Amino acid sequence: MKKLEDFGLLVARILMPVLFIYAGWGKISDYAGTQQYMVAMGVPGFFLPLTILLEFGGGLAILFGFLTRFTALFIAAFTLLTAFIFHTDFAQGVNSLMFMKNLSIAGGFLLLGITGAGAFSIDRLLGKKW
Repeated sequence: MKKLEDFGLLVARILMPVLFIYAGWGKISDYAGTQQYMVAMGVPGFFLPLTILLEFGGGLAILFGFLTRFTALFIAAFTLLTAFIFHTDFAQGVNSLMFMKNLSIAGGFLLLGITGAGAFSIDRLLGKKW
């Protein structure tokens, strides 16, 4: 049963960060446009490098199982924060869906933060629980 659990954690670690890696790369590719959007939403543009680090770098860390618990908890908090900053205009129907999506994603990362990366990870190779 432990092998199945470890395989499940690997599959989860492959699926969960796809959105973040893709979004982080998009922010790198359109840095100025992303910064303008953030400022328009009331978020200072100087947070963009940190956002990219968390989305792109954190997504890769989760994918490879490096600093998994720590990174997963940060991504969960970040996802909740973005839900409350960017997706609370429920008059626009898509925002309710995006808000609930962020809550679900945060729950998944919270669970990964509690369970850790599993056997197929850099964390396990290094013998760290972080």
